[in-house]
Amino acid sequence: MEFLTPIFFDGKMTSKRKKIFQLLSNFVASNQIKNYNLKKFRYDLQAGLTVGIMLIPQAMAYSMIAGLPPVYGLYACIFPLLIYPFIGTSRHIALGIIAVDMVIISASVSNIVPSGSSEYFLLIALLAIMVGLIQVLMYFARLGFLINYLSRPVINGFTMAAALIIISGQLGNLLGVEVSQSAYFLDTIKHVFLKISEIDHIALFLGGGSIILIVLIKYWKSMFPTSLVIIVLGIILGWWMNLPEKGVNVVGKIPSGFPGLELPSLDLASFRGLLSTAITLALVQFMTIITLGKTYAKKHEYSIDSNKELLALGTGNIINGFFNGLPSSASFSRSAVNDESGTRTSLSNIFAALVVILTLLYLTPVFYYLPYCSLAAVVIVAGVNLIDIKAIRYLYKTKKRDFFIAMFTFVTTLLIGIQEGILLGITASLVAILYRMSTPNVAELGHLPGTRSFKDIERYSKAEQFEKILILRVDASFSFANAEYFKDNILAKSTGRGGKIEAVILDWSAINDLDTTALEAMSSIIEALKEKNIELYLAGIKGPVRDVMKKAGLYESLGPNKRIFRTPYRAILDILSDWHEASGSELLGHHYKDTDKFVDKKEKDIDHTKYEPDDKT
Repeated sequence: MEFLTPIFFDGKMTSKRKKIFQLLSNFVASNQIKNYNLKKFRYDLQAGLTVGIMLIPQAMAYSMIAGLPPVYGLYACIFPLLIYPFIGTSRHIALGIIAVDMVIISASVSNIVPSGSSEYFLLIALLAIMVGLIQVLMYFARLGFLINYLSRPVINGFTMAAALIIISGQLGNLLGVEVSQSAYFLDTIKHVFLKISEIDHIALFLGGGSIILIVLIKYWKSMFPTSLVIIVLGIILGWWMNLPEKGVNVVGKIPSGFPGLELPSLDLASFRGLLSTAITLALVQFMTIITLGKTYAKKHEYSIDSNKELLALGTGNIINGFFNGLPSSASFSRSAVNDESGTRTSLSNIFAALVVILTLLYLTPVFYYLPYCSLAAVVIVAGVNLIDIKAIRYLYKTKKRDFFIAMFTFVTTLLIGIQEGILLGITASLVAILYRMSTPNVAELGHLPGTRSFKDIERYSKAEQFEKILILRVDASFSFANAEYFKDNILAKSTGRGGKIEAVILDWSAINDLDTTALEAMSSIIEALKEKNIELYLAGIKGPVRDVMKKAGLYESLGPNKRIFRTPYRAILDILSDWHEASGSELLGHHYKDTDKFVDKKEKDIDHTKYEPDDKT
């Protein structure tokens, strides 16, 4: 591969090697490593080692959230990291298992079989394969647009709820008591209170002290690998105090080496039970990786390919499933560390995977004395970091509708269930969109003196209306969802002003499409206005909309003169010319003989600062 030449071949390669490397280079999806050099290699190595060291304790801790032994978290952080640089397109994303995914997995699989049973392990492996297959199928079908159904408010609300579920799920390990795993926040809290008299004070002291230490270290230096410090201290204290003899739960013996290749058993009942979870995970993971990818692509001025991200995720998850691994995704915290460490390409994921591999081969005995309360401290702090109050405040300040959707998702996820909360949140988002589509804005426009501009009279107090002319702007596509609303709104406003209105101008510059329901409503509007002797004029109609109108015969309905103009300004001129009203032309600030010979003052000579909207704040 050409990008490795400066590192391993000092610029000298045989023709045969060049051909082989060129073939491999063509396989690489991203152009980011075609001009690879020693400087980039050093930065990627540095970032990969940093992320790898951070990944080990996190992967072990997050695996516990899913109800699996810590080593399964390490298994899940090998193949996706090795595969991603050859398919993915982001330079800064760090892959591996994440806490939110583990909550979804635990909630779903534990409802099918008991947590910790042999069937439980097999179903999680099957789930990883299903998630991967769905993502690969989405890649081939180019279904990246489906991510739009997971709106930002839904993700914010779900993430906050997941954070509380994660935190509550680790209270048992933190307190040294055995609490049955549950995906329901209130159930877990109830079980913890019932066990309050059985608290292990040594575990509470170590776990609570670990949390305090993490907070202090983060306050001192935010990018310091605090998780690693806590794990090392936990191992030392576990060995020195001989915690197993004192009854404190420790990780114990971890099998070394690579996970074995296994084929999960597939039966129709398991497939049905896991399908909704697999779809949910596939979409949540895609949302995560695209959000992160676009964030870093914008920051460092490059682009990503959404569909290739799907293929990279899916391929990694399928292989994970065959090697006892959990579904893997992009990590917010580790991606931030990856960027902060100076990574130049996605090859840093390979170096992070090598750290995990070395740990599995040689360092698993080291973790024998690691107390679960230390791992719980790492998970709890990670859960607290998922609670983004700023994002919720932003939603409340910017769009209260989105704020209420986020809160609805948050409450339903906590009280009803994880998958149910996500689905109800998506439903709420769709209902909000449909409601907004069915009741769009119809603005009444007025003329800004000395200009060709017509603005919403509710926002521009200086916008002047014509006594006998009503100008309306339709601010949405005209479809079955809003056809009746538009019809009723337009007709109601047309009969206002004490019956003085003699002409209505509809500004259609914001309308991109018409369906048959809208065409029928428009025909009704034309007939109703004719009965009231009100002339109808259309302005700003786009080409595709004109085509539909012609095919439907709406042009003929408007009369022999068609009354269709490029702008409301030209429609006004035509009306005033027909009515021979000089006073109207003076209102426009011009003189004219007819529309074609109309001469106006140049827009560039007009001081538009006089016409700022009244709500400019």
